[in-house]
Amino acid sequence: MRNFTSVHDIGDLKSALEKAKYVKENPFADQELGKNKTLLLIFFNSSLRTRLSTQKAGLNLGMNVIVLDINQGAWKLETEKGVIMDGDKPEHILEAIPVMGAYCDVIGVRSFAQFEEKAADYNEVILNQFIQYSGKPIFSMEAATRHPLQSFADLITIEEFKKTEKPKVVLTWAPHPRALPQAVPNSFAEWMNATDYQFVITHPEGYELDEKFVANAIVEYDKEKAYKDADFIYAKNWAAYQDPNYGKILSTDRAWTVESKKMALTNNAYFMHCLPVRRNMIVSDEVIDSQQSIVIPEAANRVVSAQVVLKEILLGL
Repeated sequence: MRNFTSVHDIGDLKSALEKAKYVKENPFADQELGKNKTLLLIFFNSSLRTRLSTQKAGLNLGMNVIVLDINQGAWKLETEKGVIMDGDKPEHILEAIPVMGAYCDVIGVRSFAQFEEKAADYNEVILNQFIQYSGKPIFSMEAATRHPLQSFADLITIEEFKKTEKPKVVLTWAPHPRALPQAVPNSFAEWMNATDYQFVITHPEGYELDEKFVANAIVEYDKEKAYKDADFIYAKNWAAYQDPNYGKILSTDRAWTVESKKMALTNNAYFMHCLPVRRNMIVSDEVIDSQQSIVIPEAANRVVSAQVVLKEILLGL
C-alpha cells in the first residue's frame, strides 16, 4: 500500500481484520520493520486520539516519530496557488511539502473541511497536494471528506462486539452547537457499505450526505423506526452537505439526542461515537456511562487501525 485515504486502499476487509487481530495480539512484533524509519505527523487541526494513537502505532513499529502542529509550531502556510503572498502567511505549502518529505519516510496529514468552498473541500486539495508533491507515502489522519483510520477502528470494534453475523448498524445524526464536517459520517458510511451488515442512516431532512457515500444504505427519517432492533448506534453530528446550505447548521433539535428512551427500542444496542462528544447534546450521560457504551474500546482500537496501515505502508517501501 502506497497511500491510505479511504476504505478502497485497505484491500480485502476480511484480510484487514485478520491483520488487525494479529497486531492487537502482537503489538511489538514488527519493530524491525520501522527501524531507522521516520514518521512525520502533520496537524492542521486539533487532535487527541489521532495524535496519541498514531504516535503509539509508529513507536510500536520501531519508528522515529516527529509531530508538527502547523498552527502552533510552524510558519503559517499559504495553500492556494497564484496568490500574492503579502499577508500573514510567509511560506507556501508547495515549498513546505517537499521539504517535509525530505525529512521523513512516511507522512500522516490531518486537515479538516474549511466550509468556505465545497469544491475545495470535496476535492481534498491539501491532502492531494501532499500526495502529489511530498514524494513519500501519505495516509489520512482525517481529511475534509473522510476519516479512514477512525472508520477502520469502528469496524474492528463492531467485529469484536457483534452478537450476530450481520448486525444492524445505525448511524444517527445528533445535535451540536457548532458546524462539523461530514468526514466521519461519510467515512463510516463508506466502510459500513463495504460490509454485509444491515446499515441504516437516520437524520433530519436537510442533512442528506453525498450520495456516493450513502450508496446502498437505508436512509430513514423516522429515528424511532431506525433505532428499532438495532445492534449498534453510532452517533455523530454533521453540518448540511446539500447546496445552498453547505456547512450550515439547520437544526439543534434535542429530540435527536441519543438517550435511554430511544436506546430501549434497540436490540440492547451498543453505543458508539468517535469522540470527543458533547454530553447531553449528542448523547445523554445515562447512555454514554452505561455498560453498553463502547466508546473507550473503540478509541483504543485507533492504535490498532493506525498500526495496520503503517505496517502495510512500511512493507511497501
